[in-house]
Amino acid sequence: QLQNKILILTICSAGIGGTFQYGYNISIINAPATYIQAFMNTTWLERTGAPLDSNVILLLWSFTVSAYPLGGLTGAVVAGPMAIMLGRKMSLLLNNVFVIIAAALSGFSRMAKSFEMIMLSRFFTGVNAGVSMNIQPMYLAESAPKKLRGAVALTSASFTALGLVLGQVVGLRELLGGEENWPFLLASNVVPALIQLTALPWFPESPRYLLIDRGDKESCISALQKLRGTSDLSAELEEMLAEQAAVKGQRAKNPWELFQNPSLRWQLVSIIVLSSAMQLCGNDSMYFYAAYVFQEAGIPPDKIPYVVIGTGSCELITSVTCNMIIDYAGRRPLLLGGYIFMAGWAIVFMVALSQQTQISWMPYLSMACIFAYILSFGIGPAGVTGVLPTEVFDQMSRPAAYMICGSLLWFNLFLVGTAFPFIVKRLAHFCYIPFLVVCVCTALYVGLFLPETKGKSFLEISEEFRKRNFKTKTRSGFYKGPEEIKTTTL
Repeated sequence: QLQNKILILTICSAGIGGTFQYGYNISIINAPATYIQAFMNTTWLERTGAPLDSNVILLLWSFTVSAYPLGGLTGAVVAGPMAIMLGRKMSLLLNNVFVIIAAALSGFSRMAKSFEMIMLSRFFTGVNAGVSMNIQPMYLAESAPKKLRGAVALTSASFTALGLVLGQVVGLRELLGGEENWPFLLASNVVPALIQLTALPWFPESPRYLLIDRGDKESCISALQKLRGTSDLSAELEEMLAEQAAVKGQRAKNPWELFQNPSLRWQLVSIIVLSSAMQLCGNDSMYFYAAYVFQEAGIPPDKIPYVVIGTGSCELITSVTCNMIIDYAGRRPLLLGGYIFMAGWAIVFMVALSQQTQISWMPYLSMACIFAYILSFGIGPAGVTGVLPTEVFDQMSRPAAYMICGSLLWFNLFLVGTAFPFIVKRLAHFCYIPFLVVCVCTALYVGLFLPETKGKSFLEISEEFRKRNFKTKTRSGFYKGPEEIKTTTL
């Protein structure tokens, strides 16, 4: 069907220059790390005649790595106003300017003998990722039919995982990971940007944005016809008009207004808990441990990069699987299952690490834990977390909600990246205890407080949260939850 093709092509055009860049830019920086540090030292030596102290090189490298989440935080903050003023599609297109600037800076950094250009380049790359991580799920969820909304919005996670794997592949020594090619590797992120700039203009803007934010009914119907074909649009249009009537006279909200609004209390708590847990659950730290564990398992050092690609592939496989089942299984079971399994694997992983040198087969168990942890993360938390802000907030609150989500995501990424080496130093083999606590607490929150949003219209979801925010006299099962947990803890 032509319409299904148009929806699929819209998803691909948004994804390739959107969340794909987030995953791709996280992984391409790993391969040339030693070469860039050597370049910093050489450049400084040429400038001053004295080499850099190893601690200073490490500090400069930390600044380079930290520039990415700092840019991401900036991107998350500007994404809200961009989505409101420019629209979802135009924001994604304009966002490519940041990557083009970044690619030019890193591509010419060696020629210009300036490592500062690499730092600046990573900042702009982060801004691009911050904007796309917020706007892409919003754009896709608003463009998708209700029965496919979860699967379509979840493609954002699949593109992140695809970017991660392709970044690992392109970073191999045989491709662009060699000493001579690192400027080209860092500048290769311009290719997805150019693909998006060529493809996305051919596809429609979010119909919801056109009708509810712009009040342009004709453009909305035209966009719906492109996305859905000649099938009867009256039911979907009626639902959108009802949502437009519900927010009539309102303007797009600012993030601080969400905190002041009692009718959004539970929605806000839910996205704060889940967005924080996504980075504080320790999935990214598994990649930190991967090379060490694989080495202990007896894999030759020159073969480790190929095995690490397997870890990225795990996330890709599970996010694609999650795409297929989210609209059948629902959001809650995937989140709950993901965090429960991660908590279990965290315990096994810590036991395996502590016995690594005592028992000969323990490194293989550690290796299995890494893959299992990443699989558990990919099946639920990785994708569902990005879908929820679109579903639980109305059109006027959604951009502000994504600003809060994105800011938390990037701040926590920075926090974990900074704190994890110290956690490892202090807790050694038991460094996953903080992550275990996060996984258990999040699983409890999801199990007790998060309603299911599968197959419901945005208005139905809003109504369900309204009942929770303003407790009615009829006590629902939701309010029995805290009583039950009290009795189990006694």
